[in-house]
Amino acid sequence: MTTSEHNKSQRRGMVGSYTRMWVQAHGALEDLLVDEHPPTAPRPLKDRLQVFQGLATFYLKYLQIFRSLEAVYDQIVHPQKRRMVRHVLDGVMGRILELKNEMVELEFSEFHYFDDVLQDLKLTPEDLEVPIPQYFVREKMRVLRDRQKMLAHVMAKGGHIEQVEQEVSVQTMCLEEAVRVLQVCERARQGRLRHRFMKEIRQAEEEGSQAKSQTPISTLDPDQAATCIQKVWRGYSQRKRTRRERLEEMIFLGMVPPEQQQQRPSVAQLKAQQVETTRRLVQEENEAEYQRALVSIKESVRAVDGPDLRETLQEQIRQWFIECRDATGKFPDFPNAEDGGSTAIFAQKTPDQVAAELAAKEEEKKRKDNINKDKKGGKDRKDQKKDKKRRSKQKKGGKEEGEEEEKGWKMPPSNFLPTVVEGNKMYKDVWQGRDETQNFLQRFDAQLVREEKRLEVEEEVRVQVDELMRQEVKNLKLAVDREKGKKKKKGKKGGKKKKKKGKKGSKKKKKKEKDLTADRTLESLYEELVLEGFLIRPLNIKLSEYIGSQSVHQKAPLMKTLLLAGPGGVGKRMLVHALCTETGANLFNLSPRNLAGKYPGRSCLQYLLHMVFKVARQLQPSVIWIGDAEKTFYKKVPKLEKEMEPKRLKKDLVKVLKSVKPEDRVLVVGTSRRPFDADLKPFCKVYRKIILIPRPDYASRLVLWRELLCGGGARLTPNLDLSSLAKVTDGYTQGHILQAVRQVLTPRRLAQQTTRPLTAEEFIPPLARQDPVYKEEEEAFKMWYGRTPLGKKRARAAKAIEEEGESGKDKDKRGTGRKTGKEEKSKKNNK
Repeated sequence: MTTSEHNKSQRRGMVGSYTRMWVQAHGALEDLLVDEHPPTAPRPLKDRLQVFQGLATFYLKYLQIFRSLEAVYDQIVHPQKRRMVRHVLDGVMGRILELKNEMVELEFSEFHYFDDVLQDLKLTPEDLEVPIPQYFVREKMRVLRDRQKMLAHVMAKGGHIEQVEQEVSVQTMCLEEAVRVLQVCERARQGRLRHRFMKEIRQAEEEGSQAKSQTPISTLDPDQAATCIQKVWRGYSQRKRTRRERLEEMIFLGMVPPEQQQQRPSVAQLKAQQVETTRRLVQEENEAEYQRALVSIKESVRAVDGPDLRETLQEQIRQWFIECRDATGKFPDFPNAEDGGSTAIFAQKTPDQVAAELAAKEEEKKRKDNINKDKKGGKDRKDQKKDKKRRSKQKKGGKEEGEEEEKGWKMPPSNFLPTVVEGNKMYKDVWQGRDETQNFLQRFDAQLVREEKRLEVEEEVRVQVDELMRQEVKNLKLAVDREKGKKKKKGKKGGKKKKKKGKKGSKKKKKKEKDLTADRTLESLYEELVLEGFLIRPLNIKLSEYIGSQSVHQKAPLMKTLLLAGPGGVGKRMLVHALCTETGANLFNLSPRNLAGKYPGRSCLQYLLHMVFKVARQLQPSVIWIGDAEKTFYKKVPKLEKEMEPKRLKKDLVKVLKSVKPEDRVLVVGTSRRPFDADLKPFCKVYRKIILIPRPDYASRLVLWRELLCGGGARLTPNLDLSSLAKVTDGYTQGHILQAVRQVLTPRRLAQQTTRPLTAEEFIPPLARQDPVYKEEEEAFKMWYGRTPLGKKRARAAKAIEEEGESGKDKDKRGTGRKTGKEEKSKKNNK
């Protein structure tokens, strides 16, 4: 087999594998949609545990479908199939967010436990990981690169140097002081070397004196000497073999981590990466070819089929004119463009149906005239309100007054299920039975493009024909019914005047927001925000690098504001940077510390906020980060921070957030390490979604130590007890552990690992120099979260469950008491 044939067979196998994955995903989706839309309406559920298990099952199944569709969309090369997959993928992602929101509202908590559901579905905890779609960044890579170049150019122009993550404080000193410090260091080094040499000399002298004091050993027989040597060697080799086998067994059981080796990708992994890169290049080529075909095929359809479509449309409309004239005795009114134009005509209606519709319209006009007369005659408003209420009740439920709705939980209507259903139907109609065996290169289907463009050309021709036929109807009416045409013209003039009055009234009601920067370009606003330090470059951090509580990966902000609260060092700021990296978002810094001394005064602050949100909308997606968010809502400003004016944003931030629309991909993220210092009511009013990030538990700390040590170049040997380190560091955060690892793993210590392996005791001193999260601080966070809106709901729900349990116990006691009373009466009667 030649190289080209081998590549072709390999590509054919890849196409088949992703096609099978696509088919399997739609099969699972169809089964799930059957469960979502049962044939009979389900009764409301009263058991909260049953409701949560149902929601969790849906959530996990949609998550598996989302994982498959994301992989298919990333690697499939057919341009039309990719659009089909993207349509369904967007709907599935939206449905996952809806189910997540339902679980939060049901349990009044952001954290959920899926152990039972995972066991029922035979899944692993890794299946809970929400994959981040690669197209978030890959499809706008060029835009992101241009934005990075622009940001670097502006910063270089202003003479700004990028801030390092960890700022190092540098102290200046005079020449004499510097020389003295160097002399002290050099003398200490020489003293340590002299001590080492003297220690070695002393040990050599002691060994020599001991050798002299020993009696000389008598010579042995060669056979005895060989036996002695063999005995020592066999004992040594057996002990070495036993230690190796024991270590292999412990590694196999997972009780000891394997020794770190240079993890080089295998040949198969390199080949897979190469194939993925090649497929993405083929995607771009096929997409470019598809875009060119859209233009060329549309032009050919317009040139070939356009005249025929125009003639047939005109003939059909003229025939409709004649039939309506014969049925009603007059030419009909041509539908307006707002009503659909000639599409309303081509609804396959007979002239009798058209006459019936006209008669119904006339009756509706008469009914409205009678209602207006009754109003002028002085009909009671109370009666009118009662009629409206009765009609609204009939429209809503159609139930009688005596009927009541059954209590319980019902699945609320979804905004994304119609999208998923539509995408699944399109897949079944177009792609499920389509034979693609001959389309080896997976290029676009010209027949589908022609059908799509024919509809577009037909719509364009229809609009042109509607204008012509509208004028033709007018000419016919003028020619046949001149007097009626004049009356209608007068009526139209009066109607136009009324419409103008209505427009004036609407202009007064609607107030447009003032654009404070209408005379400035987007580039100038961008440059000013960069130079002032409000638009910063996010650190290149992936969400997979965040090691800690597993449930943080499952959170998806459903609102336009989000608060990350927790003690210092748990990774709140890291999550903000990871969010920007994974989505390719801009990062704006509106922290109180960054605002200090900039844009003083109320008007200047409003100008700054207008500028920030305007650039954020224009260059969306964007993240507006407010560090130390509690300072904006201080109960009482500390004396040391009064000059900083931390509460400047309190009033204007609420107003600006109201202008953020649902379609704007702008997220305001606040981080707080002391949220209990803020006034709770306005604080929670701004940040509707609050996620409390706790300190890591034992399992998270164990994984954290392993990953940080391996990432720092340490060799994990049995001498390094990670389990003990994870237990000892209870109360320490990710930041504390990271600092300890950085202080111990110096270049010199890493070079000494071959002769002196790392031990757990070396990490204790740097940890002891840091303050952990004490119980008092942890309790303060719990108390504060319990006073948030979600925490209050959770407390109420827990209290209600307790009261139900107590009432059930009381009923049982009462029941047992009644039985004993009856027994006593029967005993008395028997006596």
